[in-house]
Amino acid sequence: MLELRPADQCRYDAVALGEVMLRLDPGPGRIRTARSFDVWEGGGEYNVVRGLRRCFGLRTAVVTALVDNAVGRLAEDFILTGGVDTSLIRWVPFDGVGAAARNGLNFTERGFGVRGAVGVSDRGHTAVSQLKPGDVDFDDLFGRQGVRWFHTGGIFAALSDSTADVVLDAVAAAKRHGTIVSYDLNYRPSLWKSIGGKERAQEVNKEIAKGIDVMIGNEEDFTASLGFEIEGADENLTDLEVDHFADMIARAVETYPNFQVVGTTMRGVKSATVNGWGAIAWSRETGVVQATHRPGMEIFDRVGGGDSFASGLVYGLMTGESLQMAVDLGAAHGALAMTTPGDTTMATRDEVYKLATGGGARVDR
Repeated sequence: MLELRPADQCRYDAVALGEVMLRLDPGPGRIRTARSFDVWEGGGEYNVVRGLRRCFGLRTAVVTALVDNAVGRLAEDFILTGGVDTSLIRWVPFDGVGAAARNGLNFTERGFGVRGAVGVSDRGHTAVSQLKPGDVDFDDLFGRQGVRWFHTGGIFAALSDSTADVVLDAVAAAKRHGTIVSYDLNYRPSLWKSIGGKERAQEVNKEIAKGIDVMIGNEEDFTASLGFEIEGADENLTDLEVDHFADMIARAVETYPNFQVVGTTMRGVKSATVNGWGAIAWSRETGVVQATHRPGMEIFDRVGGGDSFASGLVYGLMTGESLQMAVDLGAAHGALAMTTPGDTTMATRDEVYKLATGGGARVDR
């Protein structure tokens, strides 16, 4: 389906470009009343290659920037624990107070029942938001070192005007060297709010979309970032007929004939702890295929579910699985990731395949 560069000619199977923040988690409680936090690492683009490494065993790295202080080194320690190569991190000197550059923090409540999950980002003036074209030698990365798959997304593109330009620079270099490029639209209203809202998000993402091979997102992402509305859409989108999503995809691939694969998650929010969860994918060879739909799935921590869907889908595509199996792997990996705390996966490859092929939740012993 996709023509990937040979593994023996590339240093990396997959590389992501994006911000890595520290996530501060108050557990079952609230941010505003917390007295202690669990700490994790996370980032929309990074989570994908972290899953590809930790769950699926591929060779991955992340292109990002961190301030060289104890907080940045803590983030690095998490990245190393996840097995992701840190040699592409750009380290920025610490000025003593963080006036010039700092490391991002993300306070996240899981939510429960009628109380929805809440994310409060503290990421202004981060080191990675100040990356600009030319700071990273992408021709060396994709050419001399070699990368089979490159992943980035709409969160990184929204951090500043210069990061959107860095995405365009990276995508162009990846295409020059035959690297497959995936992009998760990952629309975040809070990131676009002060820089032009949906209008600016669409201006940026429509330009980036022209160079993407595998486009990923949910219904809100395609609507807000690319302008493709779903007729009859409401908060329980997984209860809609798949035909509604298929129509949206058809319009997207007509506009962007460069898309080789499109993957989209479908989530219906019954409560913070019970969601409908499903996914579909499209390719020119197969048309639309649908993953197993889970209408009343119990959620422990929903953050990162979409990123784990993306990594499962990418893994299936990279390893030559059928599109049907790839979307089932993505949906299963996303489902499993939402059963554990933190943004990143704690699932194993065997667990993902078991769930993707119909396995249940009986005790393994």
